[in-house]
Amino acid sequence: MRNYARALGALTVLGLTACELGVTNYGAPEIERVAGTALSLQGAVSGMGSQLFNPQRASESVNTQGKIMSEESFASVANFGMAARASNRSLISNELGNDNAESNRANYFSFQRLNRLAFNLLTAYNALPAASKATLTANETNRMRAFAYFIAGQSLGAASVAYDSLAFSDETITDRLFIPPLVSAAVANAKAMEFLDSAVTIAGRGMDAVPVSWMSLPGTTAMSQANFIQLARSYRARYRAAVARTAAERAAVNWALVIADATAGITTDHVVSINGQTGFTVAFDANQIYVVGGWHSVPMKYAGMADTSGAYQAWYNTPSSSRRAFLVRTPDKRWARGNTRALQQAATPGNNIVPVLCDTTAMRAAGQTPVADCFVYMRNRPSGDDVLIPGDGESFYDHRRYGAARANTTVPGNFTEMSATEVAMLAAEGYLRTGQPALAEPLIDRSRIKNGLPSVVGVGAGTVPGGAACVPRLPNGTCGTLLEAMKYEKRMETAFTGYMIWFTDSRGWGDLPVNTAIEWPVPYQEMQARSQPYYNGTRTFAGPSTYGF
Repeated sequence: MRNYARALGALTVLGLTACELGVTNYGAPEIERVAGTALSLQGAVSGMGSQLFNPQRASESVNTQGKIMSEESFASVANFGMAARASNRSLISNELGNDNAESNRANYFSFQRLNRLAFNLLTAYNALPAASKATLTANETNRMRAFAYFIAGQSLGAASVAYDSLAFSDETITDRLFIPPLVSAAVANAKAMEFLDSAVTIAGRGMDAVPVSWMSLPGTTAMSQANFIQLARSYRARYRAAVARTAAERAAVNWALVIADATAGITTDHVVSINGQTGFTVAFDANQIYVVGGWHSVPMKYAGMADTSGAYQAWYNTPSSSRRAFLVRTPDKRWARGNTRALQQAATPGNNIVPVLCDTTAMRAAGQTPVADCFVYMRNRPSGDDVLIPGDGESFYDHRRYGAARANTTVPGNFTEMSATEVAMLAAEGYLRTGQPALAEPLIDRSRIKNGLPSVVGVGAGTVPGGAACVPRLPNGTCGTLLEAMKYEKRMETAFTGYMIWFTDSRGWGDLPVNTAIEWPVPYQEMQARSQPYYNGTRTFAGPSTYGF
């Protein structure tokens, strides 16, 4: 059997093989045509954006499984490993030909191929004669190199938060047949931080703006050098915190560095144009979860903390197998409003194709300025679409942030890849962990106030305001602390965005249900290719869960 890793090293990441036929076969791409000029290499680098973006949001992915395990989503159908992860959280089966082999392996291979591709392209550029390199200006060269490191850092960072071990390449490896050794997730994550740091450093030397097509940016404005650096630092903050497998590891994260990156990061959402003809797709978060009949609902373990009626606490105190859907009544404007199910359904009609703008009357009365991105995310679905499954996963609610983008296949819609709230909450968490709550409070307020929740400024070591109507309201009926307010805001604003955010956060916060697996093993296909024994993923969260789950 040909070694898979050797195939990676031979530039098959590009689908490139040398052609020895007497006639050029243009159906089989070859190294010389792709790596022969600076312009063609720049073109290959520019195409890596979709190669990073699309697999993260593919239905067959550990990201989809992670949504189930972290209670971001619930599904009763067996596709994509969803039902398997809902019914058995403790074992990631990695046996030969297991039922979820494709979902388990997809991200592992796509991210590592992309990491190798980035450095194969840069190595090929380095080998070009000076005259060939001169076809790109210094700023164009810096842009190409910074973007390649940006992609390599993200691909390695994403793999490191999911898998227990992986391999990586860098620009020093020039042997196409070199087989990178497996290293721990922590080692790989540290290297991802270096790659993102290199992206920032190279960009800082001067770079042309990143064209719209490279990242499928909305509109027609390219991304400036300053905005690119902000985005790279935001990803560095995300993945530095996300690699932690336990609460102890999360506490040991270098929060000073996270704060530094997050406070220098994005201040508006990083959105990507999807569908239409952009080449950037969201197969699960903005498509598959919109299918009714057991493909998706919003489970209540964490989302239920929005409820102020007492129904969530009653649900929590019911044996797990007997829990039933309940009506969430909350001042949080991201939820359907109304004291009956019929009123909530009327507030979010049909499939919520066009997101419903939050009620701004109360905001104006409170002296708050309504903003365009205040939308209802959680719809109360039509009763006829309910899937009645007594237990933790049954609810009346679906997440519907991207209905307009899903509905229109010709005009691209926007998908939130990284929200400004995510980055602000990384800084806020850092401030809380370093004993600076006063700096965290205004960051948490950024999303709370616009969504109808009272300010937390001055809360400090206390609990959020609101009395019986406080949000979040914990399973024991008490109002949440500042930390819980941060966690609630991050969950609400990162649901169905980014990559494995709920899973990695809940893992590091100690919030996962007991015995939930905390990482995936190296897929058996890779272990076989390396002539090493494959193994199951059995490392789980021992608990106890913060909330008693």
